Amino acid sequence: MSGPLTRRPTASLFIQLLLLAALTVVASQAISLALIFIRPPPVPDIYRLGEIKRAFEGSGAPAWGERRPLEVVSLEGPPEPALTGKRGAAMDRRFAMELGVSPDDVVVAGDALPFLDRRVVRAVRKQIELENIPEEGYLVAPFQVGVRQAGGTWQVVRPKLGFGLETWQQHMLLMFLLSSVVIAPVAYVFARRLSAPIGDFAAAAERLGRDPGAPPMETRGSSEIAVAVRAFNDMQERLRRYVDDRTTMMGAIAHDLRTPLTRLRFRIENLGEEQRKKMAADIDEMEQMISATLTFVRDATQPGQRTPLELSSLVESLCDEMSETGAAAEVQQRDRVVLTGDPVALRRLFANLLENAVKFGGAARARITQDESSAVVEIDDDGPGIPPGDAERVFEPFYRREPSRSRKTGGIGLGLAVVRSIARAHGGDVSLMNRDGGGLTARVQLPR
Repeated sequence: MSGPLTRRPTASLFIQLLLLAALTVVASQAISLALIFIRPPPVPDIYRLGEIKRAFEGSGAPAWGERRPLEVVSLEGPPEPALTGKRGAAMDRRFAMELGVSPDDVVVAGDALPFLDRRVVRAVRKQIELENIPEEGYLVAPFQVGVRQAGGTWQVVRPKLGFGLETWQQHMLLMFLLSSVVIAPVAYVFARRLSAPIGDFAAAAERLGRDPGAPPMETRGSSEIAVAVRAFNDMQERLRRYVDDRTTMMGAIAHDLRTPLTRLRFRIENLGEEQRKKMAADIDEMEQMISATLTFVRDATQPGQRTPLELSSLVESLCDEMSETGAAAEVQQRDRVVLTGDPVALRRLFANLLENAVKFGGAARARITQDESSAVVEIDDDGPGIPPGDAERVFEPFYRREPSRSRKTGGIGLGLAVVRSIARAHGGDVSLMNRDGGGLTARVQLPR
């Protein structure tokens, strides 16, 4: 196995996240300050007293600017809060004189100091100078001017309440949206840079589950990620050595077991014919079990070369070969599914399932389908099925659901264990299900 590629780790993940957060805060503050100091402040709506008077008379819509129109409403009581001080008294007298009513019947309500921003104040004064409005001849929205009627109600003129955003608010929102569009690619690049090593880490872990001999990860990314990658590569190497050691140990055990078995063969030569045949049969069975176990361990721990293959063609070729020998095996449905796997191991997997279907169910009918992420092969038979409690036990090594049957008909109980081992080595799985109308379905799911 080749050694992992190593690159110099980038800055710490903590530092990168801190920089990203700092960049976001700085950028947002810079945009806010730019909007505050660069864009001129919104100028409030200014209304002449004559316009307000015409509104009372029913003919007064503002004649200039993008101001809200004036509306006239009736209220049970006077508008609040009333302007106080000299300006409030002057406004009351001015409106009373313009409308020809008593000053006691007029109330001007509003904020005497609606603006705190000096630039707004200057903008208001500039507008007043341009319109040549007398010092006491205007009101700044929001305000209400009420006149008491004969019946005790109050007729009130005020700027019409708006719905939605004002023009200046729309401009501010547009500026924020544009700034977000500008910042988004930068944030995407940072996020992509931070998340890419983690995605590689997840992919490597998934690949290790499907292929124990997968190459080690490339060491890159932040210092924390680099430490995790090195630990992952060390774990993968330890697992590989552990499996190799156990395989070597199994081979040594099998070799040591064959020696006493050979001695037993010599010793039973002097026994009677009937006893010698029985003991020889037991010795043969032990040797077959040892050989099958070694093959199972070797195949499970030393996967073959994985290449792209077309799954339907593989299953169909197995059914054709079995049909030539007189077995009832066919493919009923086939989707063209290409996946990467060990052709020899997958051939053994489906051969075991097809042979079991023919041997214990009388026939084998295969279907190959696919979904977004997996290939699915289902093999039906016409047998009696299995008890629900044995659906998982049959995959255990050396488990035989019918101990009374001979080795010629039942084997030694490793067939389905081999099937599941191969399926899981490819990142998939296999299960057995009884059908409602009778028979058994073996379902194999493999990642595409």
